[in-house]
Amino acid sequence: MGYGIESIAACGLDTNRLGGLGINSHALWLSTFGIPFMLFLKRFCLAALPLVSCLPMVFFSGCAEQSTVKRFIFITNGDDPFWDACNAGLIEGAKQQALDSQGLRVVMEKNNGTAQGQIEKLRQFASQSDIAGVAISVIQAENEAIVEEMKKLRAKGVHVITVDSDVNRESFRNARSWYIGTDNILGGRLLGTAAKKILESRGTTSGGYVQFAGFTDNDNARARMNGLQETIGKDFKEIDRMSDEMDLSKARDNVRAALVNHPNLTALVGIWAYNAPAIAEVVQDRGVRDRTTIVTFDAQAAALEHMAEGRIDAMVVQNPFEMGKQTVRLLLAMQTGDEKTIGEMYPDADKPDGDIYTTGLRLIVPDKTTTTEESPLKVGDIDGDNIECMPLSQFREWLARYNLSSS
Repeated sequence: MGYGIESIAACGLDTNRLGGLGINSHALWLSTFGIPFMLFLKRFCLAALPLVSCLPMVFFSGCAEQSTVKRFIFITNGDDPFWDACNAGLIEGAKQQALDSQGLRVVMEKNNGTAQGQIEKLRQFASQSDIAGVAISVIQAENEAIVEEMKKLRAKGVHVITVDSDVNRESFRNARSWYIGTDNILGGRLLGTAAKKILESRGTTSGGYVQFAGFTDNDNARARMNGLQETIGKDFKEIDRMSDEMDLSKARDNVRAALVNHPNLTALVGIWAYNAPAIAEVVQDRGVRDRTTIVTFDAQAAALEHMAEGRIDAMVVQNPFEMGKQTVRLLLAMQTGDEKTIGEMYPDADKPDGDIYTTGLRLIVPDKTTTTEESPLKVGDIDGDNIECMPLSQFREWLARYNLSSS
């Protein structure tokens, strides 16, 4: 009786690996030639014993090394050049904190722009044993399913923080430990102040405006829109807040619809990064730039070019690069129990909103704005704590220093 492939597999031997050692499926049917297979196998194994004894070191030493590496995961809300700048900050932070030497690495996971996408990613990482920490830009502040998955991660001992966009702090603050990012209310107030100055300098003291964002119930979008509403003044009326669910075509369609439905609008406000070029392009196409003030958030490369060409009046820019750096710094401190660093980042942790770390704001203005005597916006006029007013050319120099095209 011969011993075939089935017999060998039943004995728990991997036939593919035997093939890799030079034994093919035909050679295994050795009884055809009158050689008892088990006798052959015994002799072969004795001869190959020195080689086989080395295999665990060859095959498994790398695996053992890999299994000790833990990951910090950064989950974005969508895919936008804004996150490229943040990822550059993650990489820089990993270098500064020497993550590699501590058995750690950081990875950015770009979401597909949906709440369900974030839910699935959170569940995915909850099932993996090498996750040390998760930073997430929450796409919907009041989405209970996202919050629940964040809490499950924390229950497993995974460090969870929010970056750029937070959960609803009144309802779900316990879903994360800390927040890193922009003071979005302050950012909105800054943009509202700039918009009012520009409008009044053009002889416009009243009128309507529309604000555009990916999701109007998103924490950072809502805070920015509310902040702008506070400072632009009661004489300027908010006509609508339009969401596009991060669909670039819909973002442009929303601008078209706003201009058609409200032909006397005095200002258009872009809240998320891609809204800026969408507004600038549609306004240019419709030929209404001369009567429309455009103020926006964030600095896509396309938006910077539109400002250079005179199609955007002012933009409030966050610092996603710094968000990335500080994310690594904080997660490492949490992982290693470095209370000193955490205390430096959050010195008022025991006070209301003491769990918030802000990364600063810049108000970017066209270069001609800083050299025109009658300009409503001058460098230095709006500077303050964590706020800097900067001409476009200087901002582009800063981007080039870090090999960035947007922020």
